[in-house]
Amino acid sequence: MRHDVVLAETELALLTSLCFATAGVLRIIGIGPGEVTVDREDLVSRSYEAGVVDIRFVRPGAVAVLIPQGGTTHTVTVVVR
Repeated sequence: MRHDVVLAETELALLTSLCFATAGVLRIIGIGPGEVTVDREDLVSRSYEAGVVDIRFVRPGAVAVLIPQGGTTHTVTVVVR
């Protein structure tokens, strides 16, 4: 499963949580390198290319994904089963 978040079209304040199965991918489109962070590096595998961040969830658990937008950092809590 993959969920795309196009930053130019998404109000991040409304996106507070997601649920993924292991191996699911959160794709964040329209952001610079190194801007998206996570609180549990041991549960994810990340890659960046051409304004797109892919976060693959490799182990079950809860991960906070921090995404800056418009001077505010938004947190999306991802539960991985």
